Formats: sequence, structure tokens, C-alpha cells
Amino acid sequence: MRANRARRPSPRRRSAFAALTIAVLGVLLPGTAYVVARRTKLGSTLIVLSLALYGGAAYVGLRKRDAVISWALNPAFLNWMIVGLAAIALVWIVVLVTSYKMLRPLTVGPGSRLLGALVIGVICFAMTVSTATGAQTLMAQRNLVTKVFGGDESKSQTRPTITPKKDIWQQLPRLNILLLGADDGEGRGGTRTDTVMVASIDTKTGNTSLISLTRNFMRMPFPEDSPLHKIYPTGFWDPNGPQEQSEFYLDAMYRNIPRLHPGILGPSDNEGADILKVSVGEALGLRIHYYVQINLAGFAQLVEALGGITVNINYPVPVGGNDDKKIPPSRYLAPGPNRKLNGTDALWFARGRYKVPTADLARQARQRCTIKAIVERATPQNVLTNYDAIAKAGEQLIRTDIPRNQLGAFATLGARVKTAKITNVDLDKKKNFPTGRNPNYAGMREIVAQALNPVRRTTTVPRKTTTAPPSTAAQPKATPKPAADDLTSACAYNPGMPR
Repeated sequence: MRANRARRPSPRRRSAFAALTIAVLGVLLPGTAYVVARRTKLGSTLIVLSLALYGGAAYVGLRKRDAVISWALNPAFLNWMIVGLAAIALVWIVVLVTSYKMLRPLTVGPGSRLLGALVIGVICFAMTVSTATGAQTLMAQRNLVTKVFGGDESKSQTRPTITPKKDIWQQLPRLNILLLGADDGEGRGGTRTDTVMVASIDTKTGNTSLISLTRNFMRMPFPEDSPLHKIYPTGFWDPNGPQEQSEFYLDAMYRNIPRLHPGILGPSDNEGADILKVSVGEALGLRIHYYVQINLAGFAQLVEALGGITVNINYPVPVGGNDDKKIPPSRYLAPGPNRKLNGTDALWFARGRYKVPTADLARQARQRCTIKAIVERATPQNVLTNYDAIAKAGEQLIRTDIPRNQLGAFATLGARVKTAKITNVDLDKKKNFPTGRNPNYAGMREIVAQALNPVRRTTTVPRKTTTAPPSTAAQPKATPKPAADDLTSACAYNPGMPR
């Protein structure tokens, strides 16, 4: 037995190449190289700790995904993750270097010594770069969460009250989010919300209905219990003014009402958005829970960060142009199936309207297709690959009143939405708003209620119609009908101008 032990080579008698190989492979399971170097206790301890770390990570990743999402959306926990990542990387590097030192032959030529030092140095450098990249991604995530999503200090008079200890989606079986596309470009005199859309989400299935409102709607209503109803009992318009009142359009409310009546809804981080939530909710018979506002001028950055989007273009879409000033577009997006659009072209696909028939409705349809394309493009692999750029774009482009402490639940819901059905609710222009001067909001409410399934109308808020204008003209009678259109069909390639 003693003779056999004597014949076993000591770690120092191995070749330089063997020592280097064992040390490098030991990175996969820290501690194995220590055991080979006869540091059995220390090596066994590291192996046990490494296996526990691997097993814990696998368990959390496979069985606690919701918890992982919540941690990734918690700024304080993200700080600890950055510290933990740096500590693990430091330990790994120390183990690698000391393993090689313990295994390296005492007598070795300068060439072998230089090669070993070079290999160990390259691996340490690679681990340092990987750690720095991971820390940078975590810091980008922390900055995004902190800057975009409000904490306890956030001010909003229109958010729902959520009981912390209960499942949020049991409290909100249908979630209604107001999507705003804000344009504060040159010559606008302030921010106008050219895009106003509601995403109504069944939180159990993720099925989503998109409801678009036309930017030139006048007489937008307010609930009877709102202070704005006392000022505009028949909706937002001037009864003594001309027929067409552009400063009383839906797209002007975000800018004009806070100017005319500052603080009317109480403390708010975004008074224009709160006002629109109240008014749009009244117009559609829904309780609007949250808003998400995107700056259209910077929308291109987000699409670029995602690597572009793919859409079907059924007719030439103008890039630029101004109907009022008779300025033609600089070019057109050519029709065709599965067109890959960069950020700028995606923006104009969503916005272009120069001499397009039924311009506002056509634009709304393309905007819904744009949202669908972005949802499809935002795969986990694509988001992770481009995360730094996406996070930086998000910091500049997005405003919302979704609370930071609910982000984990929203991320889980987002995964459901991605694989669920997205439909469009047609508000029926011919019957309910032949023009935007006097829309039939009561008719729209009936259509929305039927489209979202009257059996589960727990989130709709029945109210008396408050928009009847002092006019002898009768409102058109609406014929409620199932009005949900599958966006897969609506966004398919069907060449031809809109009608």
C-alpha cells in the first residue's frame, strides 16, 4: 500500500500543460483543482458551495421564474445582484490563479511559464469583461426601472388602489391601459397626443383588445363626479364657437386642459395623462387603470434597439408631408409583404397620412399593426441581446404611472400577452362618428361592452350619458355588434388603398 502511494505523482511532478489544463477545467467546478493539488478540505468545501450555487440557480430559474422577474425589477435587489456578481467573479479568478500556482511544476522553462501566465491572464480578462458586461446590464435595468416607473413618491389621482397581499390580477380581471403617442415636434406649440389607444387585457388569458380613438374627436366627455364635468357638462368643446374647433380636439386635451385648469384633478406627475384617462374611460365606458406614453419623435430609437420590425405594407405610405401646408412627402414606403423597417421608417409607417384616404382611420390601423409587430419582435433572445440599447431608449421615451412594486406581475402578464390573441374593436365610424364634431359616445360604449364580453363587465363603469349637446340634431342610433377583428388578418398583406 505504501509503495503504491509512493508511486503516485505529486502535483508538482505533472507537466506544465497538464497543470494548466486541470486549472482551466477547474473553472467549471471551482475546487476540483484544489482536490487534485491535495488541498482536500478546502477543495471539497468549494465544490460543495459551487454545486449548491449551481443547484440553487437551476431551481430558481426553473421553478421561481416569477420571483426572478420581481428581483430583476427591484432596484434595491439589483444593487445586491451587482455586488454579488462582482464578488463571485473575484472568487472565481482567485481560485483559478491559486489553482494553477499550486499545480504548476516548480521547475519549468521560461516558454512554458510565459504560456501558462498568458492563458491564465486571458481567461481572467474574459471573466472580468463578462462580469463588467453583466454589471452594466444590471445597472441599465436599475436605471430604467428607477427613471420610468414611479415609487411611493409618485403622484397620480387616477391609479387603482391595489391591496398588496392579494393577487393583483384577481383584483383586476380586466386591465385597461391607455397608450399615448405624444408629439412635441417643431411648430406644435406643446405636446399633442396624436395616438390615443386603449389596450384592454384579459389578465387570465392575456387576450388583448385594442381600441383606437380618432385624434379629432370633439366633445370628449367627463364623468359626472369629475370637477371637469362641472366646467364641460356637454364635453370638451366651446358651445359658442365654430363647428370645427381644433383646440378642442382629443389630441389637444393633453396640452390645453392643464393650461386652462392647472391642478384640477389634484397632485399629478402627468396631469395631461390623468385627464385623458378620465375622459377616454368615460367615452368608452371603461375604468382606465394605467397609462403608457411614448414620445413619437424618439419612437425610432426603440425600434432600432429591437433591430427593426417586419410589417405588411398594402399601399404607398408617405414619409413626411403636410396636407394643410401642401408640402408633399419626401418619399413613400413601397408596398409589399414582410417589409423590414428601420426605426425611422417604422415611425412613418405608424404616422404617415398625406393624402391617404380615411387618413386617421388608416393611420390607426397601421399603428395597431405596429404594436403587433413590436410585440412579435420583442422575443426574450432579442431583448437580452440588445438590452442596453433598449433600456437606454426606454429611459428617454417612456412615461407611465404603473407602480414599480407591481412590475413583476406586469412582466408575467406581458409573457401571456405575447402568446395570446390581439384583436381590434371597431367603433363603427359610419354610425358613431361620421365626423369628429359630435361623436356618439353612448353608441361606442355599447360596442365596447359587447366586444369585451358583457358576462365579465366587472371593470366597466356604467354612467349616465353626459355628452348630449345643446343641439336639435339627433344622435345616430348605434347597432351594437361583435366588433373584435383578429389583427393577424387585419395586418395581413392585402394590396390596395384603405377605404
